[in-house]
Amino acid sequence: MSSIHYISSQPLDLATIQSIILEEKHLKLSNEAIDKIENCRAYLDDKLKSETKPIYGINTGFGSLYNVKIDKENLTKLQENLVMSHACGTGDVVPNEVVKLMLLLKIQSLSYGHSGVQLQTVQRLIEFFNNDILPVIYTQGSLGASGDLAPLAHLALPLIGKGKVWYKDAILEAEDLNTYFKWDAIKLMSKEGLALLNGTQFMSAYGVFLLLKSYKLSYLADLIGSISLEAFDGRIEPFNELIHLVRPHKGQLKTAERVREFLEGSEIISQEKQHVQDPYSFRCIPQVHGATKDTLSFVEKTFITEINSVTDNPNIFANEDEIISGGNFHGQPLALALDYLKIAMSELGNISERRVFQLVSGLRGLPAFLVDNPGLNSGFMIPQYTAASIVSANKQLASPASVDSIVSSNGQEDHVSMGANAATQAFKLIDNVERVLAIELFNASQAIHFREPLKSSDFIELFLQNYRVEVPFVKEDEILHDDIEKSILFINNLGIDTSELFR
Repeated sequence: MSSIHYISSQPLDLATIQSIILEEKHLKLSNEAIDKIENCRAYLDDKLKSETKPIYGINTGFGSLYNVKIDKENLTKLQENLVMSHACGTGDVVPNEVVKLMLLLKIQSLSYGHSGVQLQTVQRLIEFFNNDILPVIYTQGSLGASGDLAPLAHLALPLIGKGKVWYKDAILEAEDLNTYFKWDAIKLMSKEGLALLNGTQFMSAYGVFLLLKSYKLSYLADLIGSISLEAFDGRIEPFNELIHLVRPHKGQLKTAERVREFLEGSEIISQEKQHVQDPYSFRCIPQVHGATKDTLSFVEKTFITEINSVTDNPNIFANEDEIISGGNFHGQPLALALDYLKIAMSELGNISERRVFQLVSGLRGLPAFLVDNPGLNSGFMIPQYTAASIVSANKQLASPASVDSIVSSNGQEDHVSMGANAATQAFKLIDNVERVLAIELFNASQAIHFREPLKSSDFIELFLQNYRVEVPFVKEDEILHDDIEKSILFINNLGIDTSELFR
């Protein structure tokens, strides 16, 4: 298996990106990408020698300053000023995993040869990626239109020897980094600053990162829901393929199939039941989890299109002898998709918390709050409170950011997507879903103990055996925070086969 990923016109997909990150592959430009970058830059240089008319962002100011013509001798200064003046981010630091994806996606977008950048600029970004040199970027500052200007300015600063980077678990000044690697700062040429700052790579990187995590959590929601179903002595009939074939939503069919596979061979699910129906939080797992899966498919389609696109402005078409100013930087498709992702993933948390509530309610032969001597012991009473608190917070985070807009740049940029806000909200929300599922697993693993000596399926028994190594059975009251944190860490560290996640 190659340790190098070649940047080319071959589209990126989630499986490829996951392999690049998990296998720590290095990037290298294909000959095709090199030719496209160099040909576009040569065309732009030739164009500027003969062109007397203003070309937005190349020999003019930016935003509402679009009508200010810039002299040729100041074109480098114009681009460097742009990068410095737009580096206005604040708030929390963007996680390094997201920054690395930003680098990958910016490199990919620049490689199509419609941005006018120098080859050495793209090569330096590749050096950053390959050496885990990650610019320090902040979560607040982007309106999600004109591109992710402030975050991408912080991404670009180290190219010109300014700003800060993470390197080997320490924060370095970019000047010191250049000294260490014996690099000269990149001298930006016409259009380059704008090519680096215009684009949707902040929103896109968050989206890709969160999609990968959401697919994993969707799989785990099915698995943990199956363990809860066993613990609650639930029925298998709601997962029969026949009822899903007459309402054949793809996600619904997939969820029911997964649960049947997880429970195959279980003694608990096969025993005679004393009840005719289960509550919706168990009976409707295929319908609710499945709807989230179908949403993930839609969101994935949106982001795959985006990350294989050119999203800066203006766009250069050398073969057609055209430089066209448009709006490919506008994040509206991503803003809507991220809001949809928030809503769909919050529902996995909602239904998970309801299953927790049922498990601790003293029903179907389970002790109240899943502990011996309830009263003396409060048992699992309060983890449900914690899950309920998180679910309520997620309802607030799930409110759509994309319905908002605000005027900027003296009215020139009079509609923005707020997709960056949707991205950072989604990051918090999906972390919260992980915590709720960890609490459900904690409860379900406790509850299923009371079904012994009956066994679940071999798959679930092995999964719980591994879980018990990290989170033991609770015999009497103890500090449950520690167990919840271990449960979260267990889920976070689980590796799941890509073929299972994306099938």
